Amino acid sequence: MLLIGNGNVCTRDNERPWLKNGAVLLDGERVREVGDLSALKEKYPNADFVDARGGIIMPGFINAHTHIYSGLARGLSIKENHPSDFLEVLEGTWWNIDRRLTLDGVRACAWATYLECIRNGVTTVFDHHASFGEIAGSLFAIEEVAEKAGVRSCLCYEVSERDGPAKCAASIAENAEFARHCKEKRSDMVRAMFGGHALFTISDRTFEAMVRANNGTTGYHIHVAEGMNDVYDSLRNYGCRPVNRLLYNGILGEKTILGHCIHVSPAEMDIIRETNTMVVNNPESNMGNAVGCAPVLRMWKKGILLGLGTDAYTHDMLESLKAALAVQRHNAALPDVGWEEATGMLFRNNAAIGARYFEKPLGVLKPGAAADVIVMDYLPFTPIGAENIDGHMLFGMTGRQCRTTIVNGKLLYQDREFVTIDEEAVSAFCMEQSKALWGDLNGQTY
Repeated sequence: MLLIGNGNVCTRDNERPWLKNGAVLLDGERVREVGDLSALKEKYPNADFVDARGGIIMPGFINAHTHIYSGLARGLSIKENHPSDFLEVLEGTWWNIDRRLTLDGVRACAWATYLECIRNGVTTVFDHHASFGEIAGSLFAIEEVAEKAGVRSCLCYEVSERDGPAKCAASIAENAEFARHCKEKRSDMVRAMFGGHALFTISDRTFEAMVRANNGTTGYHIHVAEGMNDVYDSLRNYGCRPVNRLLYNGILGEKTILGHCIHVSPAEMDIIRETNTMVVNNPESNMGNAVGCAPVLRMWKKGILLGLGTDAYTHDMLESLKAALAVQRHNAALPDVGWEEATGMLFRNNAAIGARYFEKPLGVLKPGAAADVIVMDYLPFTPIGAENIDGHMLFGMTGRQCRTTIVNGKLLYQDREFVTIDEEAVSAFCMEQSKALWGDLNGQTY
C-alpha cells in the first residue's frame, strides 16, 4: 500500500472536496481511503509513505484528445513548408511526418509523449494515431510503450483515404484488430476506439467499411469540422452538413468522441446532444492552426458532454485550461464567461468521458476510484480551499509543477525523478529516431 500525505488534498469528490493536511491511501489499483494524515498513518503503519512536501495532492489529469505521432516534431522545421491555410498545414507538416513513421518511429513518439505526460501529471490519454509509413502493428507498438511507461491509454488509428485505397483498408484493419485485442484482453489500462480522420478525407463507402469492421465493438474517435474543408465537402458532395453525415453513417453515439467541432451549426449541436455523443475542445491547437474558436459556450448550454484536449499542442492540461478560458472570453468579448465551462471540461467532463471507457472512476480521489494520483509543488501565498482551488490552478500552477505521479497504484515519478523508466536510454532512442525522421523529411543528416 502507498500512503500519500503531508499536503492538502483536492479530491474532486463533492462529498469531501478538500482536506487540509490530508492523505490518500492506495491499495493496489484503487484508492482505499482518503482522510486525515495522522489517522491514516496510525491505521496503516506499514504503508509505504510518499511525502507530498506540503504540495497539493490531487487526481491525475486526463487528456481527452492528443496525437502521439507528433512526438518527434518539437523544434522541427520542414524545408519549403510554408503553410498559408489549414489544408497546407496538414499536407506540409502532419501528413508529411506520419508518412515517414516506421514502427520504431512510432515507439519513439510514444515514449516522448508519455514522458511528457508523466512530467505534467497526465495519467490518462485518449490518442488519435496516424503512421501511414507503417500502419500494421502501430497501435500494438504504442500499447507496448504505454504498458512500459505506465500511462492509462485509449488508442485508435485515423482512417483516411488520403494515401489511397490500400492504406485506407490497412488503417481500418489496424483499428479492428486492435479493438478486438483490447476487448479480449480486458485491461483497464489500455482501451480502443475506432479512429477516423477529417470527413473530407473519408467517403461514405469508407464509413460503411469502418462500421462493418468495427461491428459494434467500440465507439469512434474522429475529427469533425475542425476546418471549413469538412463543411464544404459534406455540402458539395453529400448534400448535408458533417454531423448529419456521421448520423446517417451510424458513427454517433455515447461511445464516440468528435474532436474540435468548430464549425458546427446549432442543429448539428442538437444531433450531438440527442445521440449523447462526446465532443473534445482543443483551444491552443485551434488558435495555432487559425481554424477558429469552437462554440463551447453554446455547446455547453445545449447539454453536450464537452471535454478538453490538447491535440498534442502541449502535454500540460493546465496550459490548455488557461487557453480555453481566455479564448472563449476573447471570442465572446465578455470578461465574465467561460469559467464554468473551462474548469468543467477539464475537471468534471474529462472524468465523465473516461468513465465511458474505463472501469475504475477517474479524475477523483475517493474509495474505489483509480489509484491515479499526482502531487503539485505549490505553496500558496493567498488563502486556498475547495471554493477557490480552480482559481489557484488557473493563475498559479503549470503542469511542470507536478513533482510526483502515480498511475494505477504504481509510483512512476517521484520528486521529479522517473522511478520505473530509464530516462537517459529512452531519450537516446528518441533522439536516434528523430534524427532519422528529420533527415528523411529534409534530405540531410542531423
